[in-house]
Amino acid sequence: MLKSLDLSLSLPREEYMVQLARRQIQLRELGWQVYQQKRPVVIVFEGWDAAGKGGTIRRITEKLDPRGYTVWPISAPEGEDKTHHYLYRFWRRLPPRGQIAIFDRSWYGRVLVERVEGFCKEEEWRRAYKEINSFERQLADFGAVVTKFWIHISRDEQLRRFKERQRTGYKAWKLTAEDWRNRAKWNAYEQAVEEMVLKTSTLRAPWHLVEGNDKYHARVKVLSTLVKTLSDELGYEPADPLGGK
Repeated sequence: MLKSLDLSLSLPREEYMVQLARRQIQLRELGWQVYQQKRPVVIVFEGWDAAGKGGTIRRITEKLDPRGYTVWPISAPEGEDKTHHYLYRFWRRLPPRGQIAIFDRSWYGRVLVERVEGFCKEEEWRRAYKEINSFERQLADFGAVVTKFWIHISRDEQLRRFKERQRTGYKAWKLTAEDWRNRAKWNAYEQAVEEMVLKTSTLRAPWHLVEGNDKYHARVKVLSTLVKTLSDELGYEPADPLGGK
């Protein structure tokens, strides 16, 4: 599945800037429709370390009304969250009607990092596929739009980005010893991702696999997918500010 992705796909900067502006303006219009129609929207981002999740999220929110969305950066559970079922901390961060919640990593940690690193028992992560599908089905039944993105990059591209972060002062904080440890387990993570997508991509909460070696291509693909998904779900076609499709 992941190996079938064409990671050579790219977008020239000039075309990227045009497409980015087009999709951001359309997304802003759709954000207003989300509020008017009182539909909750849940957007999930997963991907390799240094895949570009944060940068993509910034492009999504850049022109949205800041009152209409929340971004939740997810790391290891702490405090009260550690004493509850692993889905508890996500239930309490779900958006109300008319709002957008963007999760930078998510409940899929149970079948990714917790599985690979041994932070939960095998029976727990195997059971989680059914629990997650049920969780997302309940969201969809409530009227939520649920969209999930896996941003995929090659192992060589990840190494290049790690080294770039290492030698760039204002980016160095992004690179940790944990990133290097995770990289050493690439094959185990890749197997976990394949199984995650196979078992949790549903009609009402599909996974969208994004070729991420070229950040311009990845960002435009994500924004275009969101525009189409929200247009279909809301029954509303935003105007194209630049003409065309």
